[in-house]
Amino acid sequence: MFFNIEDAISGKHAKAFATIEGRVEELFYARTLEATVEKKKTDVPILGKTNTPQRAAGWSGSSTLNVYYVTSVFRMLMLRYIKTGRDFYFDLTVVNEDPQSSVGKQTTVLKGCNLDSMTIAKFDATSDEMLDEDLPFTFSDVDILDQFGQPVAI
Repeated sequence: MFFNIEDAISGKHAKAFATIEGRVEELFYARTLEATVEKKKTDVPILGKTNTPQRAAGWSGSSTLNVYYVTSVFRMLMLRYIKTGRDFYFDLTVVNEDPQSSVGKQTTVLKGCNLDSMTIAKFDATSDEMLDEDLPFTFSDVDILDQFGQPVAI
């Protein structure tokens, strides 16, 4: 078995949707996203051993969504939080499906997303580049609705 170059997935074919308070917002202005799950580990000292083995004891999820600076949706929700203390959570669905690839599609849902920080205002008169912004956030759950290739038993 070998890897066919046609099966490499182009990120340009991805789609992303945020579900915010029951509304679905297509993130057509998104540029990049990478979500990471980090296992939390705890030391388990064992009598008679010179090393300290570790055991998984939970996980955390974090990500940064980079978008063109063209929407006020998240800014208005952050402003509501600033003014009222009412926080907001959203689910983020990412679909990777390259029509040229035979591996199919993967649909991932990041659940309970909560922004860490955001740009409230921005300009750059010295650059020829379009304005963008990073939206770092954490998430509390994840589902994979569609898998590339063959399904893996959980």
